[in-house]
Amino acid sequence: MWKERIRSWVPNSFTFGNLFCGVIAIVYAARGDFSNATLLIIIAMMLDSLDGRLARMLGVAGDFGKELDSLADVVTFGVAPALLAYYTFFIDYGNYGLFFAALFPLFGAYRLARFNLSATNVTASYFSGVPITAAGGLLAVVTTFGDRVSELLTPIFFTGLALLMVSRVRIPSFKEVPLPRHSFIITVSLVYLTYMIFARWKEWPSFWFIAVPFYILFIAFSFVKKRKSMAN
Repeated sequence: MWKERIRSWVPNSFTFGNLFCGVIAIVYAARGDFSNATLLIIIAMMLDSLDGRLARMLGVAGDFGKELDSLADVVTFGVAPALLAYYTFFIDYGNYGLFFAALFPLFGAYRLARFNLSATNVTASYFSGVPITAAGGLLAVVTTFGDRVSELLTPIFFTGLALLMVSRVRIPSFKEVPLPRHSFIITVSLVYLTYMIFARWKEWPSFWFIAVPFYILFIAFSFVKKRKSMAN
């Protein structure tokens, strides 16, 4: 019995880590530390990509983990990116900007509720609508570099991502990808290196622009390899 509880708390600990990063990101955003807030949201994305896989691998996937994951996602990928967008752009528009920024987590919560309740919302190969994890992560990155690009980019991305979350657009799902052998080590290493760089030099870690794309390509390669093996 105790072994099952330990196994169930392994993926849940990743979900709690996701939520913890989201709460701290909100605090950093309120303080004006947008780089650290974005970094925490990116770390939370990596943790979120592993909790469900670990649950399925350990045979402990269930309703509790799914609901906990949804609650964490609303905070980390709904509220935190919305606050980033508000403090970096919408704050100049007063209450109208605040109202507009608040729509992002509402759309994200609707998307998660629809996902959890509808058995036909997701198939083995597709999501219906952009997942809140991807939408929130992209919004956070865009708002961080908003001062270096056109001011129109932030509201365009904000509106587009919010609408795509509640849309019926079919988005490829990578749930069938088996947990890569070294993905846990890669994730922990990236988090550790990021922490060391910030702790010592207080600078945005430029290696993220190399490491994260390679990490995504690695997962995509595993997916393609899996599909080819199934076809054969």
